[in-house]
Amino acid sequence: MSTPQPTSQPAQPVAVVTGASTGIGRAAAAALADAGHTVIGTSRRSSQARPLAGATFLDLEVASDESVRALVDAVLDRFGRIDVLVNNAGVGAIGAAEEASPDEVRDVFDVNVFGVMRMSNAVLPSMRSRGAGRIVNVSSVLGLVPAPFMATYAASKHAVEGYTESLDHEVREHGVRALLVEPAYTRTQFEQSSSAPAAPLAAYDARRATAADVVSAAMRRADEPTVVAQAIVRAATDTAPRLRYPAGPSASRTALLRRFVPAAGFDRSIRKLNRLPV
Repeated sequence: MSTPQPTSQPAQPVAVVTGASTGIGRAAAAALADAGHTVIGTSRRSSQARPLAGATFLDLEVASDESVRALVDAVLDRFGRIDVLVNNAGVGAIGAAEEASPDEVRDVFDVNVFGVMRMSNAVLPSMRSRGAGRIVNVSSVLGLVPAPFMATYAASKHAVEGYTESLDHEVREHGVRALLVEPAYTRTQFEQSSSAPAAPLAAYDARRATAADVVSAAMRRADEPTVVAQAIVRAATDTAPRLRYPAGPSASRTALLRRFVPAAGFDRSIRKLNRLPV
C-alpha cells in the first residue's frame, strides 16, 4: 500500500501553536506568520476563534490523548511536516496549597504539564525522522521562583522547566531542540480564568485575598502578549538557540535575581512582594 502524500508542501516552515485563540497564543501565531511560517493555531473551540491572517485554526484538547494524536496526524497529512511546536495552552490556579484537592491539582497538571508532554511526544517522531525541529514550551517566571497562594500553578511551571531542560539534552543529537520561554505577568485573561479552591479554608482567607490583590496589581502593569510572542519567535528561529528566553525586562530581572541574590535576601524579597510578614 502506498503512503498517502501530504495535500500541500509549503515552502515555509510549519508551526503549531496551542491555545492560539487569545492572549499569548494568538500573538505568537500572528508573529510566527509574520516571520514567514505556515501557522496552525489550536483551540478547544476553533470555530469560535477570530480569523487571523496567515493562520489556520483546528480543534485541540491538550488533556486528551486522542485529540492530540488527531491534531498532529491532521497537520502532518495536510502539510507534511511540523517544524515548530509552541506549547502555550495553560490554565491558572489561585489558592493556598493546602486548599487544593488532588483532583484540582490534577486538572491543572493535565493541561500545563501532561499537555506539554502529550504534544511533544506526538511531534517528536516526525521531527527526529527529519533531523530538525523546535519545541518551544511557554513556562513562566513562576517556574523559577516561589509563588505563595499559587503553589499549584507554580509547581506545574517548575515541572515544565525540569521536563524541557531534560528533554533538550535527549533530543539535541537528533537535530531537535526543546526550549523555554519565560514570561512575567502578561495582559491576558489569566486572572479571570484561574480556578479558585472549591473548599477554601478560613485560616487562609485574609492572605488569599491579599494574594489576589497582588496578582491584580501585577496584571495592571503587565507586559503585552506581543512581548512574549517576540521571545517565542526568537526561540523558534535563532540559529544558535539558548535554553531559556525570558520575555521582557521584568522576566529578565527576575531570572537574574533568582540566580545572583543570596537565598536569605531572595526569601525576604518574595515575602515583601507578596505582602507577607517578613
